[in-house]
Amino acid sequence: MSESINILLAEDERTLAMIIKDTLDGQGFHVAVAGDGEEALRLYAANKPDVLVVDVMMPRLDGFEMVRRIRKSDRQTPVIFLTARSAVNDVVHGFEMGANDYLKKPFGMQELIVRIKAQLGRACTVAPQPEQATHFTIGQYLFDAVVQRLTHVPTGTRNELSYRESEILRHLCLNPNEVVTSQSLLLELWGDDSFFNNKSLHVFITKLRHRLALDASLRIVNVRGIGYKLINGD
Repeated sequence: MSESINILLAEDERTLAMIIKDTLDGQGFHVAVAGDGEEALRLYAANKPDVLVVDVMMPRLDGFEMVRRIRKSDRQTPVIFLTARSAVNDVVHGFEMGANDYLKKPFGMQELIVRIKAQLGRACTVAPQPEQATHFTIGQYLFDAVVQRLTHVPTGTRNELSYRESEILRHLCLNPNEVVTSQSLLLELWGDDSFFNNKSLHVFITKLRHRLALDASLRIVNVRGIGYKLINGD
């Protein structure tokens, strides 16, 4: 699996970056290293890596903001965050920005390798998707999934959505008045349908309900044990 796999490592601790690079190179991966978020963005644009391994705390541009920018145009490339921060809010924020996995420092190199291979395996099993709509009219709202913005037309109120809020809403908009299963959302956006991730999905649904609250005709309905449905109308 590792042959010709390109990894972009964004890590400002040079010693750790070299250890990770040497280890992954020894496993047959090809690793490009960036010492800050801005350099990582340039390398990402130039190399289009297969996996991103990103430190959260970096100079010039932190990992959260770096990935947020990438996710505006790239929803597929797996992202693994590396961080010394373990607060639940930090983990949730990382997933909001579009992370696929989260690895707390210090960690073992073998664990990182296993997680990279797991993300590659998931990426390989996802069939290419046909071009899908990215702009929607939902009741009184305009939703642009590319820039992750929800605008309430009568008042001009704009909401900037997180990556996962935008992706969940996009899936609901692609299936109006139909149930979108929790499992499908979790597998595509989180990579697994664990109990913890299901709780996280519910948090994002609650956030979206608040975002859509200015139009009383719009509802996101919980279909117990199955998933969610976006209903437009009384």
